[in-house]
Amino acid sequence: MIKNCDQSTFSVEGVFALYKPLGITSQRAVQIVKRWAQAESGDRKIKVGHGGTLDPLAEGVLVIAVGRSFTRNIEEYVRAQKEYVAEITLGAVSTTDDLEGEKTLVWKAGDAVPEKERVAEVLSQFVGHVSQIPPAFSAIKIAGQEAYKRVRRGEEIVMSPRTVEIQSIELLTYDFPLLTVRIVCGKGTYVRSLARDVGATLDTGAHLSHLLRTRVGTFEHTTAKKIQYFE
Repeated sequence: MIKNCDQSTFSVEGVFALYKPLGITSQRAVQIVKRWAQAESGDRKIKVGHGGTLDPLAEGVLVIAVGRSFTRNIEEYVRAQKEYVAEITLGAVSTTDDLEGEKTLVWKAGDAVPEKERVAEVLSQFVGHVSQIPPAFSAIKIAGQEAYKRVRRGEEIVMSPRTVEIQSIELLTYDFPLLTVRIVCGKGTYVRSLARDVGATLDTGAHLSHLLRTRVGTFEHTTAKKIQYFE
């Protein structure tokens, strides 16, 4: 059961798409919805959860479940394909593979700029079932704790590669150093890792500079509930 996101029929319990804005964590978004759900239902113990983290520097569809039966079965809704529009900045790598981390220049003035045809050819190499190493600054748990927390404590960690499915990558715009692509992929794909790997293959280095999740299964960003509705 998926609740309609139209405000006139929207009810407390269900599964819906929230448009997570830039600058807040997915957990913060859940807390905002939970306070609303508690007030609307009068149940201080109502369960609220999300399916699939969006980084603070990413925006778009965050699937939210409200109510015990819906949070228990949220995986049914989020195992579907996901779609993103990503801006990748070539020329520098980042310790977090996005704008948040410390940058190191790889491309220097005078180095060759990759032609559009070369960029398109490299992107095509990442379509299909590919091996991907998740970012160390991620919510993946290692020995029961999120990897990013261990890294921030100064621990040395090794992220294991995993096989993910990228169904398509469409080159939308390219004007070095900025590259914009539309990605359709399966669960567990890290777009930050894709950006890093594309830059490595191009010998320019790269990091993710903006990410919009436009779709999770049938949940579209254009019809997602704005967070202001719950504040």
